[in-house]
Amino acid sequence: MLNYDVLVIGAGPAGSSAARYASRYGLKTLLIEKRPDIGSPVRCGEGVSKSWMPEVDLKPDPHWISVEVKGARIYGPSERNPIMLTAENAGNEVGYVIERDKFDKHVAALAASEGSDIWVKSPAVGIIKEGNRIVGARIRHNAEIVDVKAKIVIAADGFESEFGRWAGLKSLILAKNDIISAIEYRMINVDSNEDYTDFYLGSIAPAGYLWVFPKGPHEANVGIGVTISRMKDRWDVKNYLDNWINSHPGYKKGKIIQEITGGVSVNKVRDKMTLPGLMVIGDAARLIDPITGGGIANGLISGKYAAQVAKKAIDANDFSEEMLRNYELMVKEKLERKHLRNWFAKEKLGTLSDDTLDKLIDVVSGVRINEISVEKILKAVQVKYPELVEQLEDLI
Repeated sequence: MLNYDVLVIGAGPAGSSAARYASRYGLKTLLIEKRPDIGSPVRCGEGVSKSWMPEVDLKPDPHWISVEVKGARIYGPSERNPIMLTAENAGNEVGYVIERDKFDKHVAALAASEGSDIWVKSPAVGIIKEGNRIVGARIRHNAEIVDVKAKIVIAADGFESEFGRWAGLKSLILAKNDIISAIEYRMINVDSNEDYTDFYLGSIAPAGYLWVFPKGPHEANVGIGVTISRMKDRWDVKNYLDNWINSHPGYKKGKIIQEITGGVSVNKVRDKMTLPGLMVIGDAARLIDPITGGGIANGLISGKYAAQVAKKAIDANDFSEEMLRNYELMVKEKLERKHLRNWFAKEKLGTLSDDTLDKLIDVVSGVRINEISVEKILKAVQVKYPELVEQLEDLI
């Protein structure tokens, strides 16, 4: 039996952030990762913005940055007159295309530098409870089963979130509109633009989008996410991506050097993220943005918040659900309003025809947008294209 103040399950960005801050606050912390290599295999488009980095004391590092982009371009089905989101009109919302495996290792290294112990190839295989309180985990480590007790357990075990489910938190996503099936190719010898990340909307990616993220000269991540309620079989998403690539000569000539597949939750923020002794963070807490599918920033921020509440709980010797609910309140105060609006926007955009999407892109492309915001975009439509208001009025 080993004893820690904080045990963090999962060494993705959220878990490493929680461990880093817990150690910074003077808490004896263990961070465990089931895989032998933190950050691998990569399951990410690898695009991030800049705006959130100071909040989690993260400085850009050339080691994990492939490309710093000038902005993003959002194309309608006709692929004419894209919406341009640049540093001039979107500020720090523009950002980087990263090497996700190197990024994850970097954040884990920051946790280690603050004092966290880290175990790799060490999956949690069960929970330890005392009464109704979670007080640790059984862990397979170095071919042995080790019981680790902790005053606070933080689950950061991703989209599948086994640990939270074992503990009794419901994590099943019932609505098929709230799960995206995604596939991405890393391609070389393509004609991508290194200055921009590109997004394509419409029937090419039903109720989702297609992206091109540059990784360097003539190299890019080309991927697609499709809502599973729009899929007839498991090969649909690959067929949609292949069809788009084959219709664009600059990408058809390219070569695939890596293929990534996975699922992404794009539902509302979950109502319950805590139990006595346990907080759930990052993707495990369903904090992925429903519009962008991005979860890195929200994961790092939620990890920091969980560590702050862990410190408060340990100082007060209070590990009740009421105490840990302070973490839920912090997350919802920071993220829930934008998250909910983006969820409604995601639901609505999935119902629009290609013609309507083209009109929407055409109008907004001519409007100066000072920040990437669904609310700002919808208000611009109301002013510039009133005939679309009726279709979008429940979002404006």
